Amino acid sequence: MVGITAYGAYVPMLRLSLSAIGGGAPKPGGPEKAVANWDEDAVTMAVAAATDALRGIDRSTVDAVLFASTSYAFKEKQGAAIVAKALDLRRDVYTADLGDTLRAGTNALRAAYDMVKAGSAKRVLVTVGETRMAAPRTGLEAAIGDGAAAFLVGDEGVALAITAAHSISDEIIDVWRTEGDPFVHAWEDRFVVDHGYRTCVKEAVTGLLQKAGLTPKSVTRAVFYGPDARSLGTVAKECGLDPKTQLADPLFGKVGNCGAAFAPLLLASALAQTKAGETLLLASYGDGADAFVLEATPQVERLEGQRGVAWHLARRGEFRSYDMYLRFRQLLATEHDRRAGAGLSATKHFRDRDSDVTLLAQKCTQCGQAQFPRQRVCFQCYAKDAFEPIRLSDRVGTVKSFTFDNFAGSPNPPLVAGIVDVEGARLYLQMTDVDPKEVKLGMPVELTFRKIHEAGGTPNYFWKSTPLR
Repeated sequence: MVGITAYGAYVPMLRLSLSAIGGGAPKPGGPEKAVANWDEDAVTMAVAAATDALRGIDRSTVDAVLFASTSYAFKEKQGAAIVAKALDLRRDVYTADLGDTLRAGTNALRAAYDMVKAGSAKRVLVTVGETRMAAPRTGLEAAIGDGAAAFLVGDEGVALAITAAHSISDEIIDVWRTEGDPFVHAWEDRFVVDHGYRTCVKEAVTGLLQKAGLTPKSVTRAVFYGPDARSLGTVAKECGLDPKTQLADPLFGKVGNCGAAFAPLLLASALAQTKAGETLLLASYGDGADAFVLEATPQVERLEGQRGVAWHLARRGEFRSYDMYLRFRQLLATEHDRRAGAGLSATKHFRDRDSDVTLLAQKCTQCGQAQFPRQRVCFQCYAKDAFEPIRLSDRVGTVKSFTFDNFAGSPNPPLVAGIVDVEGARLYLQMTDVDPKEVKLGMPVELTFRKIHEAGGTPNYFWKSTPLR
């Protein structure tokens, strides 16, 4: 039996009211979409979702990492390698990126399933992150949201067994983005839905059910990618499903369509409500369609209590205005990039990557004192070269001091920074996803992988603190 043994999800804290996109005032309680903070991107969100998936799991048992995204910043540098390093995985872990299609997330899930089934890996981490953009004040901008999901695929402790899979490939120019183009484009809606989405998903689901020997009535819950509520309901009916009782919540008006991460995020959301013995049907779309049958085992109850989509939806902040959103995305014509800094030295990055990307500190083997950054002499007992590494990224810290910097290069001043105690080590960290009014001494914080700045077109990553919620 091969399938999902653990899962994680990530929805950025910030929300943009859809009424603000249309030129109106933000409407509390109205439809909205999730938007990545200015220091987040596909990689940082994928790391957050994967961290959630790996809680309580020995990370040395992960054999491979597959990272999927259509909005990854680099064109020639592997995102999966950054994710693996940030998660402190083994150096001999296999890494690969998948992209260029809305199906990239389920393409990665299928690849992980095939790897474990073939015996080339025991545990494969699939993580998907998206921060796509559409042109300002367009219908597509209102539809697109940001998010990430992660799954650990293996053959032991399987909570959701993948019992059948079916894919079709199709060539159609419906949704696309070219090299160097910041915005997603789409052809006329009816053409996209009728000739692309409906045709492909129906064909993939029908073929899958025939292959698995199942009927639509045997499906407990259908997790379908959908461009909008009406098209989603139509496809469900055409597949023989009851949209009212069998469709999983598509999160329209809550998160938005997060591209390659959309179907995986919906699956993570559905997993939180799944009981043993239930049958899920997963379908994604993009240049064809992928479909899976997943059977829940008694192990699914082991995953209860894990952070999921509902936890992230409850953790929220709002953009005060549409202009603020445009500033975060660098879409105001008169705005210079306030995120740019002094640039990134590749030599220094290579030398410091254990500290900067993995957030490895050191612990004195003589007195147990943790220290960061690493050094040769323990400041507590003066022992020399007597340290062992300790990963701080998944620990909870405490705020020891803080400051509000209104002159720093932040699109949302003040920049909050300060000293955080993590396992006895003192770290100087910026704080993110925080209202300055809630910052206080002794406040518990967790660590999150973010961008510090961009320079020369490349993001510079490090860890920040965020209030423990």
